Amino acid sequence: MPVDTQQKVSVIGLGYIGLPTAALIARGGCQVVGVDVSAHVVETVNSGRVHIEEVDLDGLVQGVVARGNLRASLAVEESDVFIIAVPTPVAEDRAPDISYVLKAARTVAPVLKAGDTVILESTSPVGTTEAMRDIFAQLRPDLKMPGLGAQGDVAIAYCPERVLPGRILVELIDNDRCIGGITPRCARKALGFYRQFVRGACITTTARAAEMVKLVENSFRDVNIAFANELSVIAENMDIDVWEVIRLANRHPRVNILNPGPGVGGHCIAVDPWFIVHGDPDNARIIRTAREVNDGKTDHVVAKASDLIDAFAGKDVACLGLAFKANIDDFRESPAVKVAARLARRYGRRIKLVEPYAREVPMDFAGTGAELIDLDTALEQCGVFVILVDHDMFKSVPVDERADKAVYDTRGIWPDQPRRAAASTSGRIAV
Repeated sequence: MPVDTQQKVSVIGLGYIGLPTAALIARGGCQVVGVDVSAHVVETVNSGRVHIEEVDLDGLVQGVVARGNLRASLAVEESDVFIIAVPTPVAEDRAPDISYVLKAARTVAPVLKAGDTVILESTSPVGTTEAMRDIFAQLRPDLKMPGLGAQGDVAIAYCPERVLPGRILVELIDNDRCIGGITPRCARKALGFYRQFVRGACITTTARAAEMVKLVENSFRDVNIAFANELSVIAENMDIDVWEVIRLANRHPRVNILNPGPGVGGHCIAVDPWFIVHGDPDNARIIRTAREVNDGKTDHVVAKASDLIDAFAGKDVACLGLAFKANIDDFRESPAVKVAARLARRYGRRIKLVEPYAREVPMDFAGTGAELIDLDTALEQCGVFVILVDHDMFKSVPVDERADKAVYDTRGIWPDQPRRAAASTSGRIAV
């Protein structure tokens, strides 16, 4: 479908989803305004640079800014299409916090005009798109809103992203999109917009169904990861190599067990299941339990790592990785950060952080004395290794460089690591 280069698009929120989305739309030839509350982000983008790490994003942003197709602003401007991509965290009681979405809606409302399209992309609990519509109705009584006894003067829809960090630019184009409209007409209007940029299938449904689809996708993964994490604890207690068990079990034609880790992180999988639990707490039993299992795995890793560190008193400890998954710079809701920070608060300066995607020590480690070092320095100076992230750099370390280390490997990246017992301790230490 040809791109309408005359349309002006505003993307509200220039984070891990908003900025790549804005850049891709701008590459198609549209005039795009990226809106963010951070003056630093706005200044960075307008200078043709990026504030996040993502494959090929820096070159893309530089190009579309240089051509004048993308600029950033602190203020929302009149546009034809508005895409809202702001955070939707959970509160301390694990209830969804949609305040950023509603605030974005309030900033968009004054500039809305008949014929505009508003698309919410933020992962949201069921009913958020309707709540956004209701804010528009309250603030703009001069405009008819869809689903309130009329087709509406504006189209309002929900379309969540389905992307993997490190592949965002590719997957924004190639992945299928689920587009939910307040009304079928709204869905079709949003469909026409996405078909200009998306090669994957675009399937329309209701806004409430699309909101649930996103939550279900991430909850499904959370449940499956919970099985692997629970299995890893059981295998560990039975002195069985969980990685071998999974590898062999997966040879069954209908079995596909995921790999365990120190928990579950990221802005989606570790958060979104709570949206479903909050929506129907009496019936979301498996989903709640999976979340508790995955959070509990982090506690388990801290305990096992502490046992190993105590067994090798006086040895410096290298915590390998802080990102929530391999080969990215995203530390949001990272179980690796939670484990390493708790160890740092207990062991202080003995804890050394090895994270090739970090430029400075995260605030979680303030006051602990933990410092950021490179991998080679860790191999030279540290006697204990706690592997928390399976970065490619860590996988590349040959066994002869680490054979004398006491290792707790939560990712299974060093299957050939010799077991090492402390001089005063019998039994298995390295796992």
